Amino acid sequence: MSPAVDTGLEHAVAAFVNEVADALDGAALTLDHIEREKIGDQVMVEAFDLSAAFIDSDELHTDSELWAFIRAFAPHFYDELAHATPADVRAAGWIKDRRGLLTEPSELFETLCEADHRCRAGYTLRYYRRAMDIAHTVGSLDDYISRTELLAIERYRTMLLRRIDEVHDDDDDSTPPVTAGLPVPEAAAVGRGVTRTPATPATATGDLGPARSVDQLFAELDALIGLDGVKQEVKLVANLLRVQQLRKSRDLPVLDTSRHLVFTGNPGTGKTTVARLLAQLYRSLGVVERGHLVETDRTGLVAGYVGQTANLVRRRFDEAEEGVLFIDEAYSLSRRSENDFGQEAIDTIVKLMEDRRDSVVLIAAGYPTEMRDFLDSNPGLRSRFPKTIHFPDYSTAELMEIFGTMEEKSRYVADQAAREKLRTLLDSQIRDVGFGNGRLIRNLFEAAVANHASRVVDIPEPSDEVLTTLTIGDIPDEVGHAFFDAGAPDDGPGQNGPTG
Repeated sequence: MSPAVDTGLEHAVAAFVNEVADALDGAALTLDHIEREKIGDQVMVEAFDLSAAFIDSDELHTDSELWAFIRAFAPHFYDELAHATPADVRAAGWIKDRRGLLTEPSELFETLCEADHRCRAGYTLRYYRRAMDIAHTVGSLDDYISRTELLAIERYRTMLLRRIDEVHDDDDDSTPPVTAGLPVPEAAAVGRGVTRTPATPATATGDLGPARSVDQLFAELDALIGLDGVKQEVKLVANLLRVQQLRKSRDLPVLDTSRHLVFTGNPGTGKTTVARLLAQLYRSLGVVERGHLVETDRTGLVAGYVGQTANLVRRRFDEAEEGVLFIDEAYSLSRRSENDFGQEAIDTIVKLMEDRRDSVVLIAAGYPTEMRDFLDSNPGLRSRFPKTIHFPDYSTAELMEIFGTMEEKSRYVADQAAREKLRTLLDSQIRDVGFGNGRLIRNLFEAAVANHASRVVDIPEPSDEVLTTLTIGDIPDEVGHAFFDAGAPDDGPGQNGPTG
């Protein structure tokens, strides 16, 4: 066997076997059908199957993956693997067509689900964490992990956590499910560690507290309404960073990739909310130390006199040090006019993105077409943004769901006629550039509450039902400019609706 074989999978398998065997042994106290003398062999076969399945996820079966596989399992399957080479493993078919094992929970995992359902001991969570270690470690065995592998890891993670939640949803008591992401904080942790720089610059302040786990932040991301494609892309970014971390920890070469991102979409689609979560994800993954978000726009970057713009840009980067700098409506920097210093801001941004690539992550946001113009405004800009994440407009159903979370939070209830009027109003809106999305539904809700207040203020001794019920007359007849707050942050809905 080659002495250069990476030991990462060997260690991940050993940790999986030790912890899952211990969990299964504990489950045996609850379940009579577990044969305790066979636990060690069962768990080793489980680790074998998981490793083979993740290696097969992209159907490539590289030599580096197979050498690591041989090293991890040869001591336990001596007759088959003791003197095997990658060619032998391929010929024997030990890896081929194993990826299907990742599509549904294994029999062993279901056994732990049964035990958890009875005693809530967290056995499934222990399995989940160690299985994800194997998944990420397999992904780290090659110099480059493909999108196919990243998607396989994410689908497997989602499948296990969904099954864990199903187990605890069936429980009779009200104890929250034992998943890696609970408890889920208030929607997008509004206001913590966030600075917006509209007309005047500001400094990022506030203590974010201890770094939260990646799974907790994923759970908060999952709690956002809609945005399925966005959620997937954010998770793929996080999984890629995790794999790169593993390679660094084992002194393996890592592709030098930029972490800067472009967010495109209409206002109110959740770009700021997701940027805030991504900043905390970067902190939890060790990309930045603080994980705060500094939000700014043209007014916080461009000065009116020669020589001041570059200093303003540097100040914003200073504020975002070891965190994320979010530039909203970044395309406005590339709109040139007489005595305009937007291009100077862009040129300074390009330089600082490179100089501080290890300490500041930049996210530039705006409308899709305009952001293409922005990326073309400097020869070095597009290459520094390797990934663009698009935030689609919300459907009527999603906007109705957001309205419902706002009702629940504020203890209002719209009657059936009011809800139908609102749905018709939303259906009539054209989803083009400038569609308000989360801002629109927030303003409609606030207008309905204001109309309700005007209606009931003169009612003598109104009942609780009257005080909390929105009727058809409370819903505005049309969406007018009065309902838009153009200066509000571009936040979309958290689990409790649009945040501001």
